[in-house]
Amino acid sequence: MKSISFRRLSALCRKETWQILRDPSSNLIAFVLPVVMMFIFGYGINLDSTAVHIGLVLEDTSPEARHFADNLYGSPYFIVHAAETQAEVGRALTEGRVRGFVVVPVDFAEKLKQPTGTAPLLVVTDGSEPNTANFVQNYVIAAWTGWMQQRASERGELPPPGISIEPRFWFNPSAESRNFLIPGSITIIMTVIGALLTSLVVAREWERGTMEALLSSPVTRTELLLSKLLPYYVLGIVSLFLCVGVAALMMHVPFRGSLLILWGIGSLFLASSLGLGLLLSTVLRNQFVAAQAALNAAFLPAMMLSGFLFEIRSMPAVIQGATYLIPARYFVTALQTLFQAGNVAPILLHSGMFLVFAGSFFIGLTALKTRRRLE
Repeated sequence: MKSISFRRLSALCRKETWQILRDPSSNLIAFVLPVVMMFIFGYGINLDSTAVHIGLVLEDTSPEARHFADNLYGSPYFIVHAAETQAEVGRALTEGRVRGFVVVPVDFAEKLKQPTGTAPLLVVTDGSEPNTANFVQNYVIAAWTGWMQQRASERGELPPPGISIEPRFWFNPSAESRNFLIPGSITIIMTVIGALLTSLVVAREWERGTMEALLSSPVTRTELLLSKLLPYYVLGIVSLFLCVGVAALMMHVPFRGSLLILWGIGSLFLASSLGLGLLLSTVLRNQFVAAQAALNAAFLPAMMLSGFLFEIRSMPAVIQGATYLIPARYFVTALQTLFQAGNVAPILLHSGMFLVFAGSFFIGLTALKTRRRLE
């Protein structure tokens, strides 16, 4: 295996950089389209949720409390997970295993015996997904109201006039949907920049007849691949931080994570998307066909199956299984965590590990498909 000549690699990278700078579409996609897409996703899209996972803590084990819990378990809108303490279910909410939780306090039954007939409930929701948070809150209120009416009817009493519920929104106190949508839209932008643009680079060399000149030179396969990856990696990282800057400074979306971790996670995702685009370009050797393949293999799955637009847990089981193969799913999760919750190590490590595997797979397969011969 020949060693890498940094002189040749530098010359190839300069050549590819000048090609990018001469192409107006590259600059448009890298610096204009991201801002436009962020405003569209942030202000033009509203999402509704279906059944969601919630936690339930019964601090009061009286028959009244268990009767109310049975009402939640029987709701078609919730998948209820029982927990012993608020700390336990709080960790589940932080790690994304539930979207909210209900706490039945220790004095629940005693408060119901008072003349007012009302008792306090604590409802905590994941405010990083405002539509889901509102869904949880509204349906808990509806379940409570229905239970109180049923209880009063069974006792031959009038239902109490008021309901005492204390709602809270974790991670996104303002409950603005763009705080959830904009981090996901950055994933779509990175997919466009990575897979779509790199799907053209090798095919362009074949169509213009310059690949023969490269193959007849001392350039190694590793140098050729790196020269096609590094300029677009820099372009992608610049675009990533541009998007984050616009989101935080212009659209006032809170960013609570580390910029260093953002750079690391973004680099891993770009490795997978750049590798996929380069693989398609290497195999197909036609710009139009490679671009269409990239659109179907990267952009559309990222839009539909990453959890950005549609709640993954609401999908059929087979489709949920397929989403584990989509790198964008893990980048969406990582970005939403960095923006809304901060540096939550279990989520970021899980996402990072899969992105390392995806990037290694696509770049390694591209290297295997790259041959220093015309046919």
